[in-house]
Amino acid sequence: MGKEECKTMLDALNKVTACYRHLVIALGSTSDSQNLREELKKTRKKAQELAVANRTKLTSLLKDKSISKEDRAEYERLWVLFSSSMELLEVDMKRSLEIGQEFPIKVPTRHFIQTGMTGSTNAVAARAMSVQNMKYEADSNIDTADLRDLQTEITQVTQMVEEMEMKVQVAPWAVVAKQEAGAELKSNMSVGNSSVGVISICEEEPKDDESGGIMYIRSILFIK
Repeated sequence: MGKEECKTMLDALNKVTACYRHLVIALGSTSDSQNLREELKKTRKKAQELAVANRTKLTSLLKDKSISKEDRAEYERLWVLFSSSMELLEVDMKRSLEIGQEFPIKVPTRHFIQTGMTGSTNAVAARAMSVQNMKYEADSNIDTADLRDLQTEITQVTQMVEEMEMKVQVAPWAVVAKQEAGAELKSNMSVGNSSVGVISICEEEPKDDESGGIMYIRSILFIK
């Protein structure tokens, strides 16, 4: 029961951190907006809540001396995955802070960059928050108060990662993976009702069409 609960909690964290990364990609581009900043704020807070829950659960299980060797190996594997997810979240939060400072919304100091991204990020944020539709607050301090909060939260996440390394001694190189590298990429991705289209992106390399002109292929990223 403990293993399945941990896997479910970790899956939830991975989904939210993946959504957060896709939202960060749109910062500073022509897809950037007040709504995007609010989506980033709510998504990163959701990720931090899930991170605390994962840390508490896994720490408790790994400190239990009565668990079997097989169970411990599985919890250590989940711990390494959790640690990796936290490191990615920390990196993306720092990137969000840097770009947010360079491209303020309320009093723009420079033009947004035409990156080829189009479309709303609403569906991605809704997926992360597990809601049908996002509700926005039109926060007038999104460029000041939120960036200060983000800076504080980055410090908290950094401290959390450091404390995790101190409380639980798990050597990442000693943990054995349960599937070969890239196995998830070889499986067929199902694009059903649970999948969300993220942002359409023009490929950088142009393709020659039959008439001798040039066309750009547009692809769409999905989060399952």
